[in-house]
Amino acid sequence: MVKLDVVDFAILKLLQENGKKPYTEIAKQIEVSEGTIRTRINRMLQDGVFEFIIHIDPNAIGLNVQAIIGITTKLGQQEAVARHLNQYPEVRFVAAFSGRHDLILQAYFSSNEDLVHFVNKELAKLDGIVSADVSIELKQYKDTFSYMAQTES
Repeated sequence: MVKLDVVDFAILKLLQENGKKPYTEIAKQIEVSEGTIRTRINRMLQDGVFEFIIHIDPNAIGLNVQAIIGITTKLGQQEAVARHLNQYPEVRFVAAFSGRHDLILQAYFSSNEDLVHFVNKELAKLDGIVSADVSIELKQYKDTFSYMAQTES
């Protein structure tokens, strides 16, 4: 496990607020050199602490239907089903969970018809799926990739 210190966490907090923030500005706010910021960010990137990504609003690109689908698999088929689900471009997230479903996935579709096709044609043909419980997002209250508490500066 990578050891992070106060400076690393301060850098991460500022990058989460604005991933395009210049290193010079981060350095001023944390009161360290720009070289320190550059070195720390490169180390954290190399160590896999974080990655720079673009968070696209699905609605802005025509993906107006978000579904959370709970999958129950046949015993011994969970891994194979998960690997197969990973191949679908509509599927953003797949994970094994304890509880009612063996796998839970998040997927985005242009329309309800596309979702129905995915469930009735694509999921239905996968050997190893016993059942699928589909929930459609009605209203979103929060969507973040921040795992650090937001504190006042």
